[in-house]
Parts: sequence; structure tokens; C-alpha cells
Amino acid sequence: MDRTDDSWLPVTLIGRADELAALRDHAEAARSGRAGLVILSGPAGIGKTTLLHAFVNGGACQGMTVLHGRCGEVVTNAGYGGVRALFGSLGLTESGDEGVHESSLLKGSAGRALPALRPAPAEEEPGTAATVYPVLHGLYWLTVNLTARGPLVLVLDDAHWCDERSLRWIDFLLRRADDLPLLVVLAQRTEAEPAAPGALADIAAQSRSTAIRLEPLTDDGVGEMVGRVFPTPDHVLDPAFVERAAAVSGGNPLMLAKLLSELRSMGASPDEKSLGAVAEVGQGVVALSVRALMGRLAPWVRDVATAIAVLGEEGGEHVGALAGVPVALVEEAVAVLRGAEVVAPDRVDLAHDVVRSAVLDSSAAEELGELRARAALLLSDAGRPAEEVAGQLLLVPVVDQPWMRRVLREAAAGAETRGAPEAAIRYLYRVLEAEPHSVSARAQLARSLAEINPPEAIALLAEALELAEDVRVRATLAVQFGLACLTVQQAPAAVRVVGEVLDALEAELGSDPHPDPADRELRALVQSVLLITGCDEKATIAAVRGRFARMAAPAGDTPAQRQTLAMMSVLTAMDGRSAERAVRQARRAQRVSDAATGTLPLIFSAFTLGLADDAQGSLEALDLSLRYSQENAAVWTYVLGLSTRSVMLHTMGEIPDALADAQTAVEIIAEERWSGNVTMPQTALATALVDRGEPEQAEALLERIARPNLDGFVMEYHWYLMARARARWALGDGETALGLFLDCGRSLEETGITNPAFAPWWAEAACLLAERGRPEEAGDLVEWGAGLARRWGTSRALGLAALARGVTTQGRPGVELLAESVELLSRSPARAEHARAEYLLGGALLEAGDQRGAREHLRTAADLAWRCGALGLAREARRRLVASGGRMREITTSPVDLLTGMERTVANLAAAGAGNREIAESLFVTVRTVEMHLTGVYRKLSVSQRAELGAALRSPTASGPQAPAWVSASRGRR
Repeated sequence: MDRTDDSWLPVTLIGRADELAALRDHAEAARSGRAGLVILSGPAGIGKTTLLHAFVNGGACQGMTVLHGRCGEVVTNAGYGGVRALFGSLGLTESGDEGVHESSLLKGSAGRALPALRPAPAEEEPGTAATVYPVLHGLYWLTVNLTARGPLVLVLDDAHWCDERSLRWIDFLLRRADDLPLLVVLAQRTEAEPAAPGALADIAAQSRSTAIRLEPLTDDGVGEMVGRVFPTPDHVLDPAFVERAAAVSGGNPLMLAKLLSELRSMGASPDEKSLGAVAEVGQGVVALSVRALMGRLAPWVRDVATAIAVLGEEGGEHVGALAGVPVALVEEAVAVLRGAEVVAPDRVDLAHDVVRSAVLDSSAAEELGELRARAALLLSDAGRPAEEVAGQLLLVPVVDQPWMRRVLREAAAGAETRGAPEAAIRYLYRVLEAEPHSVSARAQLARSLAEINPPEAIALLAEALELAEDVRVRATLAVQFGLACLTVQQAPAAVRVVGEVLDALEAELGSDPHPDPADRELRALVQSVLLITGCDEKATIAAVRGRFARMAAPAGDTPAQRQTLAMMSVLTAMDGRSAERAVRQARRAQRVSDAATGTLPLIFSAFTLGLADDAQGSLEALDLSLRYSQENAAVWTYVLGLSTRSVMLHTMGEIPDALADAQTAVEIIAEERWSGNVTMPQTALATALVDRGEPEQAEALLERIARPNLDGFVMEYHWYLMARARARWALGDGETALGLFLDCGRSLEETGITNPAFAPWWAEAACLLAERGRPEEAGDLVEWGAGLARRWGTSRALGLAALARGVTTQGRPGVELLAESVELLSRSPARAEHARAEYLLGGALLEAGDQRGAREHLRTAADLAWRCGALGLAREARRRLVASGGRMREITTSPVDLLTGMERTVANLAAAGAGNREIAESLFVTVRTVEMHLTGVYRKLSVSQRAELGAALRSPTASGPQAPAWVSASRGRR
């Protein structure tokens, strides 16, 4: 059909053939698996809703699942109101919870969407609140489940009224929608101020976004409409009338239709004689006509119209109650209003927002405020969800009744359980307006603000701390304050405030050896937050170290006590004086062998155990933390756990596994808006890449890190410096590398960290100086590091000390020290450092003239480094071995070595029996991403099906537990 021919369109779609065809093209693209987004915009009355109905109900969407929702002013502030408008027709929450979970659409991670879908939040434990990510994650998988049934179209009308959380979910969905058979269509008014302008702007900025702006009708379109309303036998129209109608209506179809309808009802004809009437009627045609109509209606019909304007689409009982009209007469009034085109033909709601505005404008502001308050009370008494009632209360000028504030607080709590902080914030600001000195309102408001606007949360909590008098209330506020400060690098403020409140709490509790359990837990919680915030930045760690020295270790019987113990173990480890004490504290922090320990205590204590050479304990704790994070869709702690495990695996010489964890973490954060504030995944990946012989990629990765004030952090900065230095060294820039190692040492000295194994810059600098023929320059730092190693006492630390002393000592004494390093490191989990010690010992023996002994250690170094995945060291050891007369085949990468870290992770999960969907859910990526990685795995491993993966990954040249054939064949030659 010719798209320029409008004759086939109904009167309200005149001139919209091109736009309708564009929507049809996007639907076809979605059918073929190309996700799309269309933003349809234009002023009120331009025909957006009519166009959407024609698109949805026409042949364009045939065979597709279409979910069509509409937002409204009254529900604009409700958390996930737009989501419920879209998905409500599916009836996913109509049964009890047990039935809901049995729905195939809610299988797997999609079940996490339930808090957003329920009309009212489910009964939760007091104080529980959903974080944002799990609900977004669940809604994404619900959408994936729907697309598995066929192409999906999501159409949301009046998106300018849509709540922020729903729009943030649409943005979240579209950033993960590659190759989904999905089309999202949003319609919005251009002249209306959006409820969430930032969220809409982010959606519009997406690369897949297409904008369709509905323009006013052309003169030809206006003429077509005039011809349909005023049909003439010869189809000849008066150009002057058409021109005047176009000018007066602005080419707006709604205004034009109303204008022509009014003119026809007046008996006017479409010619020059009616030009004056066109101008007279056209002044605010909709508003004037509605006001005129309201003036002509019986008072009880007018009251029904106003009640509908306030309530929106409601049953006759509620409309009648608000209007003060018997239910029997409501239907009669609706029929009258429908005949006047005030009420929509297909529902008991006003025909258009322009009509709604005109009806409401006919009431005085004070009268309208009272009517909205009555509407809120009516809905509340009817048992409607608090968020629904709160939608009316937000439009009331003054929240002056206790029941109103109670409803707003309840609505805020409900929004929290949904993971919709923006909605809770709006409700609570109205409470705060009515209760300007309320501590509890500030605390509740700050809890919602903490995830999306930490600075504002901090300011509110500071006010609450000033207002609160009870020390226990202040302690709870201080915990909130400290954790909020942690997210915006305000550790000094956190340590000051939390420390002062802890002093006051301890003074209140006194020396009672058996305090109330709740008080004991509160004190432990405040202590743990003080340690967590104080250990984050270099500026505060000295202050908490002094506090820690006076702090008695708790028993570890409760979550807060275990969190305190975990942080105490970190401080003990950083002090570097007693590995035994640090391990005791870490293990007590893990005394509950399940996720009840909490994710952060597991990660902190795992870090301590890793420094103390307890590799098994460290990995077990990290595995548990990762499992807990997966089960709860806690993406941030999952990334933190993966990054920490990567660092620990690297320390243990498990380079491929370290690489897999780090790259998985890097790929996950690439989809998150907070990725710019994260450095551990990139640093861990760069560290593993250097050992795998890819320093160029490592440096490129590190150069992209742009976290503000990175040099102020305790952990991240020193790991970052070590990674950069090792990359520079591997690229041949020894002087820059040496400067970075020394910078790391100076920064650690400022921080007061003296654990020799945390960031062993001193051992690395000694090896670098020895390699450059300047061993004498390393004397002081080697002895300093060796002293710290003796104090810490682990095999790895002592082995590194012997290594550093050996490479900087000439002659036979140096060889003996390197032999000691080999022996010590062979007893530690540090396999890659053991391989390096073997390599350096082999080199020293070559210089001493002992070629046979040198070849033995160089061969061992090459073998061990290859097993660890330290391919750069393996190749260098093999080169020196051959140069000294030994024989060994080329160090080549196995097919598994060619896998990227993420490919290795996906391949291992697939080989263990996980399906693509299960893998994607567990790694917080899309099914398409998993499919892409598996395709790469199949190609690199030369396998054709999933069943072959296990054998390919376990082959001797892939996994490394056994020596490859070339190693066995060459062992006899010395």
C-alpha cells in the first residue's frame, strides 16, 4: 500500500501512514531477533495514543506477544507502576505465592521480579528492603522468558508520567537486549515535564533508539479531516476554511476534531461564512468546550466527572462515594459523559489527559485539594495498597492528618521492599515536610537515598544525629552514616562520627560483663562499621588501628560479631606481626559454615587467610560468598568476591583460574553504570595477563582505569601500583617499573601496612635491581623486608625474603639463599613464585659454572611455570635451558590456554552440566553472551558438542595436573 495515501486510515489517523509504517518496520526487525526502541513523541492531542492502538491492533503485531500499558499522573510516583501497567495483563500475581512461583514465566531468576509485579508488597520481615539490582535482574529474565515464547512488543503510553524505577528497568533491559526478539515503544508528551527526565534521557541516548515525532497535520491532512466531518457531494472544500481551521487548531488532530465537531453542532458550514466561528470556537477549543459542557450538565453529573478525573479508572462504587452520588446514578452519568466524548468509549476514565486537565481546572484549588484528600481516605478505608493511596496524597497541598503520614510511611516501606527507592523518597519527603524534626523519617529517607544519592543521605543522617538524644538511636544512625560515607569516599567523616557514637554507646553500656544481647549486637555492629570505613582509605587507617588495639575480640556468635572479627583479622594481617592470631580471628569470623556468616565477613576473612598461606580456607570462604551472592542476585558483592578470589588464585599460582575470575568480573561490570568506581576486576585481570605473557593488554586495561582519588585507597591503590609496575617491567621499561615499586613502598609506609606478603614491592624491586646490575642499591630494602618476613613467619613471606637476599648476594652465599627460597616456597601455596625461584636459582648456578644443576632447576622452573599458566616465565626458563645445553620442546599454548578468562568460566560451567540459561543467570550476563563465548570455546578446542567439553578441558595439555609428554621425554637429559 502506498504510504502517502491516507484514504484507508480512520479520521483520527489522517496523515500518520508513514509513522505507522515505521512502527511496522520495527516490529518486523524484532521478529527477526533485532531488539529495538521507538520513542514516539508529540504534544497532547497529536494522535500518539490513537497511533499506538492502530499499531497494536492492526496486522503489524500479528503473532507477537503485545503488552500495552499506560501511565497516569496519580500513579506516577509508585515504584514500578509502569512495570505493573505493562505486565498486569499476564495475571502473574493473581494466585497465592505458591501458585505464582509455579508459573513458567517466573522460573529461575525471573522469580525476583515479584516485588515489582505485586499490586501490594508481600508481607516481609520488619526492616527488610530489596536492593535495586535483584528486581531489575528478575524483570530482565521475565522478559527473556516471554521472548522465548515468541517476539515481544512492550508499549508504554504516557511515558512522561512513568515512575523512575520502571524507566531504569527499561534502560537496564535495553542494554542487555542484543538479539532478543523485542520491541519497546514509549509514547510521551513533549510539552509535559517528565516525572523522571534523567531516566528518559538515558533511554533516548541508547544506540538502538529511534525517535518518531508526530508533527501537526499538513493542510492536505486538515482538508481530509474537514471532508470527512463535512462531506460534500463534489468533494470540493473551501481553501480559506481549511487554512483557517489548520491555523486555529495548529494541525492538532484532537483540537481539530473537537473544533469541527463543535462547528457542526452549531450548524456551521465549511466555507467563508464560518471563518469567524472557527476563530471564536477555536480559542482553547477543548478546555472551553469541556468547561461549557460542565456548566450545562446537571450538578450530580458534573460531580461524577470530577470524581473520575481525580480517581482515574475506578468502579462505580468508589466514584459514587467520592462524588456523593448513588451508585445507580453513576452509570447514567457515565453514559451522559460518554455521549459528550468526555469519558472514553472503552473504559470508565476520561477520554484524554487534556480533558482531565480541563475538568480539574473547573474546580478551585482548595476544593480540589479537599477532594484528593477525601479520595485518599476513601481508597485507604477500602483497603487499597498504601502506595496507591499515597499517589493521591502526593497531590494534596498539605499532609496535615496523622493518618496521611502513616500511609505515606507505609507506602515508603512498601517501595523499599520492591527495590524502588525513588518512590520511597517522594513519600518520605512529604512526611518530613509535616514532621520537620522527625529523626525516624530522616533515617528511613536516608536508607532509600543511600543507594541512589549517598551525599543527600549523609546530609540527612547528620541532621538526624544532631536531633537524636537516645544513644542507641544514634548508634543505628551512625551505622547508616558510615556505610553511606563509604560509597562516596568520605571515610574521615565516617570514622569521626562513628567513633564518637561508639564512645558514647560504650559509656552508656559501662562495664557490665553481661549486657543485653541487643546492646551487645549493636555495639559489635558499630565497631565493625568503624573498622570497615576506617580501613578503606589511607587517611583513616591509622585512627582505627589505634582503636583496634584497645578493642576486645568478640566471640563471633552473631552476624555483627563475625563482621567485626573479619575486619579485626584484616587489621591483624596488615600489621604483619602474628599470622596465627590473624588466622584465629578469620576462622572465628567463619564459624557458621553457611551464608548466615554474611558475604563481606567471608571476603574479608578469606583475604586474611590467603595472606597467611591458608589457601584452602581462603578459597572455601570465597566460594561460599560467591554462592550466596549468586543466590541473592547481589552483583556488587559477586564482583568483589570474584576479584578477591582472582587475587588469591594468582598468589597461589593458579593463573588461568585467576584470569577466568577477573575477566568474568570485568565483563559483568561493563554492563553496570557504577563500573567507573570499580578497579579491582581490572587490576586483577592485568596482574594475571602479565604472567600469561600479555603485558601490552595488561597495560591497556590499567590505563582505562579512571576512578577518582585512587591513590587514597588502602587495598586497591597498592594492587594497582604492583600491576602497573610488573607490566612496565615486562615491557622492558625497568626504570618506570622501579619507580612504581618504590612508590608502592612509600605509600604503604604512609599507611602503616607492614605485612610483607600483601604487596611485596621490596622483593620485586630487589629482583629488578639485580637484573639491571645494581644489587647494592637493594640492600636496605631487602633487609627491611626480610625483617618483616621473619615477624610474619609464613613460608611464602620467608621464601620471598630469601629470594630477595639471594638475587642481591654474590657468589655461593647467593646460590644458597636462592636454594633456601626454593625450599621455602615449595612448602607454600605460591606455585608461580616457586617457579620463579627455581628459575633464578638456575640462572645463579649457570653463573657459578654448574650447568648440570642449572639445567635441572631451569627445567623444573619451565615445567612448574607452564603448569601455573605463567607462560612468559615458562618460555624464558626454556630459553635459558636450551642456551645452557639442555633440550626441551618449544613452550606452546594448549587449546585451553587460548581461551579467554570468560570463555574458560563458561566452558567449565557448561562441562559441569549447566545450561546456557543457567550459566547466564549465575554470571549476570545474557544468554547471547554465553552462546558467543561457547562458540569461541568450541572453535578453539576443536569440539563440536557440549558432551566433548569435559574431556577437552581435562586433557593433559589443558589442565596441568600431569606433565605433558615433552617434559617426561626430556627428564633424562641433564
